[in-house]
Amino acid sequence: MDKFIVSARKYRPQNFNTVVGQSHITTTLKNAIKNNQLAHAFLFCGPRGVGKTTCARILAKTINCLNQTPEGEACNTCQSCTSFDAGASMNIHELDAASNNSVDDIRSLVDQVRFAPQAGKYKVYIVDEVHMLSASAFNAFLKTLEEPPAHAIFILATTEKHKILPTILSRCQIFDFKRITTNDTVEHLQEIIDKEGIHAEKAALQVIAQKSEGCMRDSLSILDKIVSFTSGEVTYQNTLEHLNILDHDYYFRLLEALLAQDMAGAILLYDEINRKGFEGDMVLNGFAEFIRNILVCKDARAISLLDVVEGMQEKYKSVAASVGAGYLVSALNILNEAEIHFKMARNKRLHVELTIIKLNFLQQAIELSLQEGNIVKKKRVDGPVAINYKPVPSIQIITPPVNIQTAGGKLLVEEKKKTPIAAQVQPSIKPALPQTPPPSMAPVISMVKETVPSSYPNTTNTQTSVTKGGGILDALRSKYGDRYTVQEVKDPISITMETLQPHWNHFAAKIKEENKISQANAFSTATLEIVDDSIFLVKVDSTLQQKFIEQEKSIVLEELQKHYHNRLLTFNFFINETERDSTPTVKPLNSKQRFERMAEQYPLLRVLRDNLKLEIDM
Repeated sequence: MDKFIVSARKYRPQNFNTVVGQSHITTTLKNAIKNNQLAHAFLFCGPRGVGKTTCARILAKTINCLNQTPEGEACNTCQSCTSFDAGASMNIHELDAASNNSVDDIRSLVDQVRFAPQAGKYKVYIVDEVHMLSASAFNAFLKTLEEPPAHAIFILATTEKHKILPTILSRCQIFDFKRITTNDTVEHLQEIIDKEGIHAEKAALQVIAQKSEGCMRDSLSILDKIVSFTSGEVTYQNTLEHLNILDHDYYFRLLEALLAQDMAGAILLYDEINRKGFEGDMVLNGFAEFIRNILVCKDARAISLLDVVEGMQEKYKSVAASVGAGYLVSALNILNEAEIHFKMARNKRLHVELTIIKLNFLQQAIELSLQEGNIVKKKRVDGPVAINYKPVPSIQIITPPVNIQTAGGKLLVEEKKKTPIAAQVQPSIKPALPQTPPPSMAPVISMVKETVPSSYPNTTNTQTSVTKGGGILDALRSKYGDRYTVQEVKDPISITMETLQPHWNHFAAKIKEENKISQANAFSTATLEIVDDSIFLVKVDSTLQQKFIEQEKSIVLEELQKHYHNRLLTFNFFINETERDSTPTVKPLNSKQRFERMAEQYPLLRVLRDNLKLEIDM
């Protein structure tokens, strides 16, 4: 039975061309070798598992190769290359600074530097995790690092560049390694599984690449584990199961429940996730990343930042088109705060459920903060606050009614408009005080007059009489000519619960179709009560419900006024009082009263007070 070798060691790159995702560094090193411009000290820094030590070994192998290729690569066939591959090269020394970080360790290294190589051009010293060296060890290394012998080359590798002394940094040629992209990781994994004869879905490889977060060594270790777990059949589902990753389908369902304000459904979905073994912080972090991906899809220019498995991009785009950016940004803020305070929460489950409840009512809070599409601040302390108002129709001056009896109802006599030129350019609005006739009067003719040029006679309070043999219209035309138009004024319709409630319900259904769920619920749960022909009460359970109805008050009043032919029709609010606590309040006792109560139970207290001549403060 052959000894098993992990993929990270078995498929470690042996030349610069096989290094994944670091072309900016490998190209520089190859050109330096070809042009004989090698520095005496290199510093390789970057995240873990991106190829720092690998590039250091390839560089050490290449500069000692006896038959370098024209591209600056090692031949892998000469004695130097074969001895290096076998681990028997005497020209390459590796030092782990994490366990050899004392001054004595560096001094022994400096002593070895003095000796020239027995074969080859250079002696290469690779110091891994160099940031673990003590300050004294760094100081002991400075002089040798600044002026080493011609045959010595130092390659330092670290994951924490900020911990290295500036005097060391100034003596090295620094190369910054970057994280390996998801696409590069997937391509490398695909090459390995093809060589090993393993069947793997591309979506599974993408999940592995995302989980490794740019670390190639981690991705290869994960692949080895999943291959052992699945007996060589790597699928998307068993990868999620093995890595304990929550499927994005749960996040889509959770977002759908939150947008529909289905709090019970959202909490039940979290309970289902929790029973599968996923901790609350994992749910918060995963949902925050999901919301971030939805927000990225809002702009076509940022879609390249979407890091999801293949085939899910279109679903993310469709969901992003139906969710507002304001909701997504606010949800990200809530999730971020919840994740920060998760460790301090005593009841972890309640902490996550409280976050879901906040997200459930987030859409409702955003609607409250918007007024006519503009954002309104919650608190205003300086400056005037704009008031919601309804545009006033054209204003007319109504004259007192004249005593003309008709059998057909009311007639409105209106003078034809003759607006001066100046008024056409900038019309002025004058206040109007509409007058309604007393209910006891018979049907009358109302004469309405607007601004009239001074050449017309004063017609205010003019009383018209009906001549025999002619109608009232003929009498008016004979007196005023063509300056007036006559139209019939419709009588207002009395409001009743049988007619008012259907109109109210119809308006609630109308705004629900406009996706104003909070306002529609407020209209549906409110109860109505008629006060008189022009006023009715809207009974609500809270001020929040009142605010939702007030947002639509001007629109619903306009429809009701048109239907009932009554411009004075309006409604007021009445908030139902909640049941108060019937427990009688107990007034606290003062010091004297407490003493008397204790003395009733223990009479010796009075004797003690009298003997000591004490006084009880009130």
